[in-house]
Amino acid sequence: MASTTSSTAALATAASSHTYSTTVSKAPGRASRPEEAEANPHHVVKGGSVSGFKNPYPSYPNVNLGTMFRNVIWPIITGDLKQPDTSPPTVPVVTPEWLPGRTASGKLRATWLGHACYYVEFASGLRVLFDPVFEDRCSPFTFMGPKRFTPRPCDIRDIPLIDAVVISHSHYDHLSHASVLEIQRSHPDVQFFVGLGLAKWFRRSGLRNVTELDWWEDAELTVEVTTAEGEAKRKQSISARVSCLPCQHTSARSPFDRDTTLWCSWAVRSGDRSVWFGGDTGYRAVPRLPAGVDDYGPGYESLPRCPQFAQIGALRGPFDLGLIPIGAYYPRVAFSGMHANPFDSVEIFRDTRCARAMGIHWGTWALTMEEVLEPPRVLREALRRRGIPETGVFDVCDIGESREF
Repeated sequence: MASTTSSTAALATAASSHTYSTTVSKAPGRASRPEEAEANPHHVVKGGSVSGFKNPYPSYPNVNLGTMFRNVIWPIITGDLKQPDTSPPTVPVVTPEWLPGRTASGKLRATWLGHACYYVEFASGLRVLFDPVFEDRCSPFTFMGPKRFTPRPCDIRDIPLIDAVVISHSHYDHLSHASVLEIQRSHPDVQFFVGLGLAKWFRRSGLRNVTELDWWEDAELTVEVTTAEGEAKRKQSISARVSCLPCQHTSARSPFDRDTTLWCSWAVRSGDRSVWFGGDTGYRAVPRLPAGVDDYGPGYESLPRCPQFAQIGALRGPFDLGLIPIGAYYPRVAFSGMHANPFDSVEIFRDTRCARAMGIHWGTWALTMEEVLEPPRVLREALRRRGIPETGVFDVCDIGESREF
């Protein structure tokens, strides 16, 4: 049976007023789902119920504290691994410009707000915010943890309309308690979409209108807008399909809840435009290699790849725009299973059948050891290798900049 939530708000000015409501229905059935996914191989079942989640393919290695100590912590202690230089100048930051109201430009318009956060204005009038984190630190603490080396381009209150917020997973650089609370305060009708197991955290935090989905499940979102200008009233109905799709990652907000909530990529289709949001994902597990060895070169090109991106492209693609992670990947032996490097990103772009793409998951916090401006440079090299133009297909932009598709 479909589940439905709705809410209504009213805003007014001296010249005009509008009301709007959002309604979400879980789409019935399991259309466009790979046969192997019917058994939910990503579920960890104990006592007859789902207790957690796992990456079900050989493309994901066994990553544990020992792996991180050997390959990251100890090399930092010994000086063999250097922290990246985050001193400015790094990535330019500009003040975002938004479309007025629900103006439809006829195109898809996407604005990068840093790291994995994108604000997408659909031609239908729908407004969607992906993985919003507006705090200075992506950490459970305000006094320690990774700190921004580029400033946020705006505050949440500056964003004029938010109909839906899509969350990829529970890590602090993708889910901020303070940010989602502020979004609900500023936009009371906003609808949150989260992976399986995460709705409980949202509701415990006082957040309403939460839709929880498993991989390959869909929800139908409807936004009803009534605008009054004097005596005249205009009604607008905006619809979208929001799809929870696989990726290869992990989840946790403490040492005690690892992999108890699901990590996801997402697709949003509204009108005749579509976006695939990669969130945070790896693609293939790369072993320890000598410095300078190309892990896509002879002997390593055939390492197992996560098959789910090709499934997404075949069953849910093509997409007008992909928002695809390109950063937080070095050293590869430690991070390749959960974070794509730009060579992986180009393969994911091709697998998912995105017409265009923008790079995310870089330029905001130094989470790993590559130089902070390396991802876009390596991305150009990866595109050249695949015979794809270096600009105009899979791009990066300034933080706060908008692009149209």
